[in-house]
Amino acid sequence: MSVVPVLVINSGSSSFKYQLLDMSTERTLASGLVERIGEPVGVARHTVYAASTSAAAGEVTGTPTFLDATRTRELPISDHTAGFAVMLEAFASDGPSLADNPPVAVGHRVVHGGARFFEPTLITPLVEINIDELSVLAPLHNPANLAGILAARRAFPDAPHVAVFDTAFHQTLAPAAYTYAIDADVAASHRIRRYGFHGTSHKFVSEAAAAFVGRPLEDLKQIVFHLGNGASVTAIDGGRSVDTSMGFTPLEGLVMGTRSGDIDPAVLFQLARRGGMTIDDLDDLLNKRSGLLGLAGSNDLRDIRAGIERGDERAVLAFEVYVHRLRTYAGAYLAQLGGADIISFTAGVGENAPHVRAGALETLGFAGVEIDPDRNESPERGIRVISTDASRVTVLVVPTDEELEIARQTLAVSRA
Repeated sequence: MSVVPVLVINSGSSSFKYQLLDMSTERTLASGLVERIGEPVGVARHTVYAASTSAAAGEVTGTPTFLDATRTRELPISDHTAGFAVMLEAFASDGPSLADNPPVAVGHRVVHGGARFFEPTLITPLVEINIDELSVLAPLHNPANLAGILAARRAFPDAPHVAVFDTAFHQTLAPAAYTYAIDADVAASHRIRRYGFHGTSHKFVSEAAAAFVGRPLEDLKQIVFHLGNGASVTAIDGGRSVDTSMGFTPLEGLVMGTRSGDIDPAVLFQLARRGGMTIDDLDDLLNKRSGLLGLAGSNDLRDIRAGIERGDERAVLAFEVYVHRLRTYAGAYLAQLGGADIISFTAGVGENAPHVRAGALETLGFAGVEIDPDRNESPERGIRVISTDASRVTVLVVPTDEELEIARQTLAVSRA
């Protein structure tokens, strides 16, 4: 079978991640990170993977294994274009060879598509202008995503480039779900509405869950918890997002590593009027100094767990607040969906913190949710069931793979 290489780019303001996948097998061939762009000394890491072969069937699987230790280089990287040159050098020296198998398409993660982009889109100069214009909605993300796009198009001028938007999956929200109850003219003039984020992950996980249980996606009501340093939960009916916790920005919703999630807006008025805090102060407080970090001094749930074991009252409270919010949204989305067939946990915390999963669902027995403690605590990797056989709701752990989802959508668009 011939190789079908697709390169996936996730670009930040001073770094970008990349992954090369063979879409004939959906196997990762190589991945890397170029960071500290624009600093005196940048860092570039490149890893090549070997195929993992099943001893029983002799079939190549999608699970990568290290072929060699990751090679790390330190060197000046002036901008994203220079960073792509470093990446190309790594492919040329360490493999796999892009000269022998150039990417058939390049996929780009773009955080915000506003209300304009509701599906993966072939990148043209007009699309670039739109991504740039939407930077007013995501000033920390879209400009960085666009910098990666421009550099990648210079590096791969003959390949089609596709933008895959974090917000696109949530374009199926009904007006009742995405509308904020503020002056309608003000909202319209400033494009204020719920957009939702982590859409690529929610789409991948919901489809993987349906395939795993062997039921049509269209027949299932699902709740997906994407729990990492950033966290969101989405209610999905028949493969369509019908409600999601993140809103106009990724700040709304669940308690996160450093973000507050839901908060009474009047708290900000109080802090401004009585505390003398500026808009920038408030932005910094809610996005960077709140959440678990603000409550317990660490945004890492492993530290919170260790603090609980030591009897640290701040850690205990932080965990209780975190789990309380998870239950709040679980209950709300059970109501919105009229029950659920599947509840899935994904991302760093969702996949690796059984105490969080147990706490989030502890009170949902009334809805037919029963967690099997042994299954939940199992160190097994991969997609798996953690509910009891008697549970009316199937509870899963589903490792997310946003790069694979971006590659799938990119290939589909490039072949259309």
